[in-house]
Amino acid sequence: MKISDKKREKISEQIIDLLYSINPKSLFTLHIAQEIARDEEFIKKLLLNLKNKGIITEIKKNPQGILYKKRSRWTLSDAAYKLYKFKQTS
Repeated sequence: MKISDKKREKISEQIIDLLYSINPKSLFTLHIAQEIARDEEFIKKLLLNLKNKGIITEIKKNPQGILYKKRSRWTLSDAAYKLYKFKQTS
């Protein structure tokens, strides 16, 4: 089943809202998919698209600095957080 671009944008907005609400913490792809109730692979495609736009940042290392082999954590970029916060207050 094909999802329209409009629905993809809405789901991307949900991802941004979720990451904004927990900032500065980060979430794994799996947890984002569970919160939004969508398929993990579909969410990963949207996350990579948002990363390419500079809206979110991918974290590939754990807090001790060791690379994850198959996982990634995601957080809002600083610029996106500031812009989103400004939009929320005005």
